[in-house]
Amino acid sequence: MSDSDALTHEDRKIITLARSARARNAVPEGAAVRDETGRTYVAGTVGLPSLTLSALQTAVAMAVASGARSLEAAAVVTDAEAVRDEDRAAVRDLGGAGTPVLLAGPDGTLRATVTAG
Repeated sequence: MSDSDALTHEDRKIITLARSARARNAVPEGAAVRDETGRTYVAGTVGLPSLTLSALQTAVAMAVASGARSLEAAAVVTDAEAVRDEDRAAVRDLGGAGTPVLLAGPDGTLRATVTAG
């Protein structure tokens, strides 16, 4: 069984949402997070002259701004080979060290699952 086979329907959903955000906005990364109530927050990379945020940082900020108290899972779709430490830290701040972060390629294929810790 591959890692992709072990994904829940809800985990596949946040990968699909992250992939869609990346494609729709033509940005380097797309991300989605799921909060403790099952709500999802989707974002792309923010690259303004005065503000730069990764897609995952933006999705976490959106969850916080909407009142989320914790995260169940996060996903990022990117060309990168690993989840950046600062992205894991953002997820950890809201979700805790054990929150799974799904790393997927642009085609939606799961590359790795790491924890925020």
